[in-house]
Amino acid sequence: MANVDHPFGLRPVRYIDGSPWNGATIRCYISASYGTALFVGDPVLWTPTLAEKDATVKHPTINASAGTSGTIIRGVITSFEPDPTNLSRTYSPAATEGWANVCIAQPNLIFQVQDDGDGTPAAVWAGQNAILAAGSGNTITGLSGYELDGSTTPTTTQAHTLHIVGLADIEDNELGDYAIWDVIINTSQNATGTYLGITAA
Repeated sequence: MANVDHPFGLRPVRYIDGSPWNGATIRCYISASYGTALFVGDPVLWTPTLAEKDATVKHPTINASAGTSGTIIRGVITSFEPDPTNLSRTYSPAATEGWANVCIAQPNLIFQVQDDGDGTPAAVWAGQNAILAAGSGNTITGLSGYELDGSTTPTTTQAHTLHIVGLADIEDNELGDYAIWDVIINTSQNATGTYLGITAA
């Protein structure tokens, strides 16, 4: 049976040694001056814009990461705190203040992501590096539109944002278009314990 085209962004599932992800996240601020909608599964980084920062400076402020080669991914959104004025909303609209829970990308934490169907998935992809393609998030489900970019064939390029561990061991998940892959964030700022300092302007 063919794989179903149902993007969801990135979702943390387990550590590479087989131990489960325990659901740990950190609380992150979303500024009302940030003009991009955010969704569950979106890769994010800390904002480089001083005016967007949390006024208390107690919480990181996030922006979406492009997920393209050479870009940084600090973590992935796993949920949003409810907006008391709109309890049914499942995502964070553009230019709307809010709070997100973010799973910080660690060098041994495996995420799952769907291929976008624009390439030819092959066994050789396992062990190679790939990038993300930013699709449109779903305002009904609240899920991200990010997918593994199959049109940019995975290679050994070190600057690519994802390292492919292999095909996800999920029932009915087949090697082909829209397959779901196990990946590790390859360009996390948390990978080595050495951080690139960024001065917000």
